[in-house]
Amino acid sequence: QVQLVESGGGLVQAGGSLRLSCAASGRTFSNYAMGWFRQAPGQEREFVARITRYGTNFYADSVKGRFTISGDNAKNLLYMQMNSLKAEDTAVYYCAVYRDTFGSTFYGSVDYWGQGTQVTVSS
Repeated sequence: QVQLVESGGGLVQAGGSLRLSCAASGRTFSNYAMGWFRQAPGQEREFVARITRYGTNFYADSVKGRFTISGDNAKNLLYMQMNSLKAEDTAVYYCAVYRDTFGSTFYGSVDYWGQGTQVTVSS
């Protein structure tokens, strides 16, 4: 059974940093794109970042230059370093495994989701 467990969320002041981690188990993930989405209260779930099977990274415009996604295929781990955090980054962040090697910004292309970790940025 596939399981994704996120950690690293918390409360931070604007301008601060957090590092999210996602531990994946239950299958081999090296052949699939993985990524992060987030959902703020009353908002739809939105794409944040993804890393393809080939190691190419993509980011939402809102986080480009501030967030960095990375992965350790050997250990089935996914990370996201978040710097220069803003109040508008406040949301529940979800780890995601896509159905294919490339992924997309569309949440419907995700095969598996983690339970989410709360990130709160105070202004």
